[in-house]
Amino acid sequence: MGVRPAATKLHISPAAARRPSFLPIATIALLCSASYFVGVWHHGGFSSPSGSPSSVSIASAPSLDFSAHHAAADGAVPSSSAGAATRTYGACPAKYSEYTPCEDVARSLRYPRDRLVYRERHCPAGRERLRCLVPAPAGYRNPFPWPASRDVAWFANVPHKELTVEKAVQNWIRVDGDKFRFPGGGTMFPHGADAYIDDIGKLIPLHDGSIRTALDTGCGVASWGAYLLSRDILAMSFAPRDSHEAQVQFALERGVPALIGVLASNRLTYPARAFDMAHCSRCLIPWHLYDGLYLIEVDRVLRPGGYWILSGPPINWKKYWKGWERTKEDLNAEQQAIEAVARSLCWKKIKEAGDIAVWQKPANHAGCKASLKTPPFCSHKKPDAAWYDKMEACMTPLPEVSDASEVAGGALKKWPQRLTAVPPRISRGSIKGVTAKAFVQDTELWRKRVRHYKAVINQFEQKGRYRNVLDMNAGLGGFAAALTNDPVWVMNMVPTVANSTTLGVIYERGLIGSYQDWCEGMSTYPRTYDLIHADKVFTLYKNSPFNNRVGNALTRKGVAYEKKLENLPAISPLLFSSNPILAQILVLA
Repeated sequence: MGVRPAATKLHISPAAARRPSFLPIATIALLCSASYFVGVWHHGGFSSPSGSPSSVSIASAPSLDFSAHHAAADGAVPSSSAGAATRTYGACPAKYSEYTPCEDVARSLRYPRDRLVYRERHCPAGRERLRCLVPAPAGYRNPFPWPASRDVAWFANVPHKELTVEKAVQNWIRVDGDKFRFPGGGTMFPHGADAYIDDIGKLIPLHDGSIRTALDTGCGVASWGAYLLSRDILAMSFAPRDSHEAQVQFALERGVPALIGVLASNRLTYPARAFDMAHCSRCLIPWHLYDGLYLIEVDRVLRPGGYWILSGPPINWKKYWKGWERTKEDLNAEQQAIEAVARSLCWKKIKEAGDIAVWQKPANHAGCKASLKTPPFCSHKKPDAAWYDKMEACMTPLPEVSDASEVAGGALKKWPQRLTAVPPRISRGSIKGVTAKAFVQDTELWRKRVRHYKAVINQFEQKGRYRNVLDMNAGLGGFAAALTNDPVWVMNMVPTVANSTTLGVIYERGLIGSYQDWCEGMSTYPRTYDLIHADKVFTLYKNSPFNNRVGNALTRKGVAYEKKLENLPAISPLLFSSNPILAQILVLA
């Protein structure tokens, strides 16, 4: 998955460097209604501007090459930095083809197994960090385009048969020649995910737009999330990295949102009040243990009025206790303990029908505060903090309300209106420096920018070319919002060093994402994303060891990596555009 090497660097004449930066921008704005290209892609390099600073030199070849270039000799990629000699990153050994630095199976064995702490993020430091490019497995091919990818994937891309054996009777996945097939089955939905979701839809409103964001804990191959997409519901699926099953890897190969994750000792990397619905289908999470700590964490990330869905043990234990190889007494005690934790959180049990049970979180804590004894309400004021923050056996208080009928934190519009409506966190002044007017302007600005991207990158118009998209510095989610009508999904990342915590706003828009420190590895597999967008990321991390190896590791073969920036660093290969709205680089991986 190497990056096409650049033979030359971008050169700016001394005269141009001395002139004020507003002159070329003003001149271009007067002469053009669309962007002009200053640099021209030519054998991996650039032409140097010549003449006066206000003139633009255009090379004779007008077409830009955005196609895949991953046949560099030995996988070597030169990495340039301003004023420094070129370094070369070679390919890692083949054993690292599925390397996930912060969930490395070998390193995890150093940590406690109690409560699965060893499966949490444990990132390498110093000399443990790889200085090479993660290779693709032998026989790797570009994934099937969406929507075909929901049901089929190349075996060579994720060469693991374990799940086809272990889950054979449950219809999760099967091998068909050189392909995997995903029939849509699951442990608790033998008739398929569609039928299972229809059963859930008989208990809660899945079709009126009131439920948009969902959390799938212990997702398997993410068939639940995959089939929710046709109902305009966007699920964040997670499962731990284990030694062989590669559940999240299968989900991403299918074109379904997912991250590596586990409920252990740290909070989930999402803000408070993020999801309209959370789901566990035989996810094997001990909800009744540790003083209900894991249900308390689900309560934190559930929106007021949100639903928690549980199927599998211990639900309907009277029917399944023999097959589960557990006693009636044990299963009954577990269910009673879960019911008690739910009541302590002021949840209301909506219904238990067959294999499915549903609880609902209250719209506010007005009545709950008077009756709650345990768990206590948390005293700290950072409900959204979720980057290595420990879970606590206390309940995250909802924002105050003036009467018992009010939705804490503000009611959301139904989807799709909520995408462009001013999010409550902004209208209520929770995001410092961001007003309703600024939000509307940001939304419109990103519409213009995305139109420009599509004018420059013709692959956007190729059906199925892009599916998995990563925004490394999502801000208010404007980039993802502008792509909502395209057949893509966007993982919106908010860096932990960002000036304001906007991830809650992103979720209030009906989008999904996570916190991330880009000095560390992301909780995902190599070759996850078709397009990586990076707005001001290098500026944000200018005093840190962050570099473009992050993008190279996460991209699929032949994908685009974009960055909006104020000052162009020497990262190669790149494309520089003098569009008044946007200056971008594009790295071809």
